[in-house]
Amino acid sequence: MSTQWYENFFYGIANDLWDKCASPEMTTAEVDFLVAGLECKPGSRVLDIPCGNGRHCRELAKRGYRMTGFDISSEYIEAAKKSSTDVEWICDDMKKLNVVAEFDGAFCFGNAFGYLEHEDTLQFLNAVSRALKPGGRFILQAAAAEVVLPRFKEREWFEIGDMIFAEVNEYSAQRSCVETKFTFIRDGKAETRPGRQFIYTAAEVQRLLVGAGLRIVDVFGGLDRKPFTLGAEIFYVIAEKGR
Repeated sequence: MSTQWYENFFYGIANDLWDKCASPEMTTAEVDFLVAGLECKPGSRVLDIPCGNGRHCRELAKRGYRMTGFDISSEYIEAAKKSSTDVEWICDDMKKLNVVAEFDGAFCFGNAFGYLEHEDTLQFLNAVSRALKPGGRFILQAAAAEVVLPRFKEREWFEIGDMIFAEVNEYSAQRSCVETKFTFIRDGKAETRPGRQFIYTAAEVQRLLVGAGLRIVDVFGGLDRKPFTLGAEIFYVIAEKGR
């Protein structure tokens, strides 16, 4: 049985770094965007897949939503269970979601959409569509080609808190895929892990969602709901399950 890179990536220093990348102000702004886009009332069931450390789940639970956080990282899920008992936490691979018409809304934030092989991506989107009740909305945040390629760099590094984070990137035009070697450095110790991100255009993402039985409601190029254009900072698409 093959093992995908993301199955053994999210633990230890990698999780510590991702936790430092999102401020409380960013979480609040993203949750405000989700509440407006999902159009769910407090008390609705909402799925966060994958949920990472659960920051969105916790904030939405505080606002009265019945949250389910779904993530493959056992370290993240165990920590999330200790951080909040108001959320249902599930540890599993996102493509293995297997419920029918249980959620009023769902979202996928971060870069996780591009982690999966194409057939697994189709499986994931179909699973999300099945999991939604009629009229339920799905919000996807994705690093679309129009975002990634204009600013692509073969090498980058960042200093985040007490860590240095470096990337060596190689883009395969044939596969529309970025292969990355991530290096994390803290206290003079370095850890290197591989990663992979499949890149879809904004139009391809929308076609995949439609193919999964979802109707496109809107697309944006930022949390401020500005239009999506070439070189935008991120790609958001809001889709809806047929009623």
